[in-house]
Amino acid sequence: MMMRMITLLFLLMFFGQATASYILIPMDAEGQKEHLKAYGITYWTLERQQKVKWLLNYRGGSFLLPDAEEIRKECQIRGVSFEILSDSKAEQILTEISSPSQNMEAVVLEKAPRIAVYSPKGNQPWDDAVTMVLTYAEIPYTVIYDEEVLGDQLLLYDWLHLHHEDFTGQYGKFYRAYRSAPWYIEEKRKAETLASKLGYSKVSEAKRDVSLKIRDYVIGGGFMFAMCSATDSFDIALAAEGVDICEPMFDGDPSEPGYQGKIDFAKTFAFKNFTLERSPMVYEFSSIDMTRDRRIMKETDYFSLMDYSAKWDPIPCMLVQNHTSLVKGFMGQTTSYRRSTVKSNVLVMGENKTNGEARYIHGIKGKGFFTFYGGHDPEDYQHRVGDAKTELALHPTSPGYRLILNNVLFPAAKKKKQKT
Repeated sequence: MMMRMITLLFLLMFFGQATASYILIPMDAEGQKEHLKAYGITYWTLERQQKVKWLLNYRGGSFLLPDAEEIRKECQIRGVSFEILSDSKAEQILTEISSPSQNMEAVVLEKAPRIAVYSPKGNQPWDDAVTMVLTYAEIPYTVIYDEEVLGDQLLLYDWLHLHHEDFTGQYGKFYRAYRSAPWYIEEKRKAETLASKLGYSKVSEAKRDVSLKIRDYVIGGGFMFAMCSATDSFDIALAAEGVDICEPMFDGDPSEPGYQGKIDFAKTFAFKNFTLERSPMVYEFSSIDMTRDRRIMKETDYFSLMDYSAKWDPIPCMLVQNHTSLVKGFMGQTTSYRRSTVKSNVLVMGENKTNGEARYIHGIKGKGFFTFYGGHDPEDYQHRVGDAKTELALHPTSPGYRLILNNVLFPAAKKKKQKT
């Protein structure tokens, strides 16, 4: 009798293993203990020419992978929670998702996107939330800067992240607080040396042409993501093309008289009707940013994610996938965007309704896409120069960091599934 029971148990275990044909990586709050590394597993699977289904709005935006021993082992090594599904169970889930009554969709991810991070050489990964989370999730990326951009190397990549750069040539508007600091003096020297090497007499002129190259990359079909000051300073650089908005301490000569009236908002990606901050003594670029106008306590600083139709608006739906619709706020040089300065054709995907600020926005430019995310570090509320790096091992389920990684996988989506 005992032998029969053992034999039956063995057969059941074998049969269960033999008929399993999918791996589900749940992304809800209860089912996943390593949300950030789960994106890395998905990327790793795509690198091996395996397709993945992104189950929008199903258990927090779960991933359905083909069953393979190497994928199971990789999940175990990285600590990513997973479930083994039989073919019939997977089919049942996909049938439920496809029902017109369900706000869900299964989007096919086909190919691991080639990732570039625009960042000064020598910066440490913890200088920037995106490079930090890419490193933590074990998603490979290539660091590029002005030389590569001006040399048309953006064409080698599917997805581009803009580090916390100042594309206006004003050195981050750090002049008042740090103009005598050794690091500021050295960064200014290096920027001027590089601009000169590239054939420019001013850093602002070099950054202008870099901005135009990035603009053309997006218009041609690229995916661009930016955070903090790289968002508004990029648009300001586009709008101020051919106009000198820099004061003497930045470029050696006075700014152009009446430059505010010469700003062309038609050239920007996301913003309109903003007023530039003229004073070099003010740590701010323009009226786009709401940092100085915020009246929110840290304990109550949250923003909510919009709800989109997974079947009819899969693009924004992909970008807001999360295990919560309420995300902790965090600050930066550019913390959030004044709603009156956001163009009407740009989607506000995350906002603080109480304060009337946009935190997370997305738009289309030509054949490409861009996403701007306000703030510096989703798990460091008010990051300051010299602060210690964030240890993501302490925040493996961070909703704020998940928004970044949604953008990383977005270019992998099968294009005919996109209905917007």
